[in-house]
Amino acid sequence: METIKENDFVELDYTGKVAETGEVFDTTSAEVAKEKGIFDERAAYGPAVVCIGKRHLLIGLDKQLVGKEVGKSYTFKLPVEEAFGRKNAKLMQLVPTAKFRQQQLTPFPGMQVNIDGIVGTVRTVTGGRTIVDFNHPLSGRELEYAASVKRIVTDVSEKVRAILRLIGISVNAVGVSVSDGSAAIEFPQEAPAQLKKDIEEKLKSAITELKAVSFTVKAPAAPATAAMAAEPAEKQKPLQ
Repeated sequence: METIKENDFVELDYTGKVAETGEVFDTTSAEVAKEKGIFDERAAYGPAVVCIGKRHLLIGLDKQLVGKEVGKSYTFKLPVEEAFGRKNAKLMQLVPTAKFRQQQLTPFPGMQVNIDGIVGTVRTVTGGRTIVDFNHPLSGRELEYAASVKRIVTDVSEKVRAILRLIGISVNAVGVSVSDGSAAIEFPQEAPAQLKKDIEEKLKSAITELKAVSFTVKAPAAPATAAMAAEPAEKQKPLQ
């Protein structure tokens, strides 16, 4: 039976939940998401393709998948340190309640807020003081994952697309072709230089078969040609 090694790309289904409460917080299954009330219409459900050992998954899940057999299902326990880590007291910050009211907001415990681009959760509101927790919502929690290993991915084009998805690029919006260890990625418009650099680094780091990455811009559609001139009318037959 084929087993998973570091640097393998694998396709898997998984569902993650809080070990203590059984609350499901992540899943590749649309059916499970609907059943547990976490379905998101913007999310793309279905088996995920990830590279083992590249931190595409939580460290505990990443480590425990090594050596597991393809075609089997497993349950993994993730201790706090190998999940989202322990809570950091420095990330519990006092924010004057007046700042919320200036934005016409009334803070309450459990409220999700975005302050200077960082997402936090309101923990307490006392008079003019609001405590906001900027730790990950699942920090300090032990987790449990049910995972089903579908297959090991060997097609380089599929690996490239998997990395692009993980970066957050829609593979429906770009073209991907791979030949002789080189990948060509076609964008609908010119991409920022830093983005291209990040993509190239992540692709080469994860895909050992890949030696070169190039970027192109999709050529604009050719303008519609002018309508052909009408054919001359049929010649009138001579009178008999």
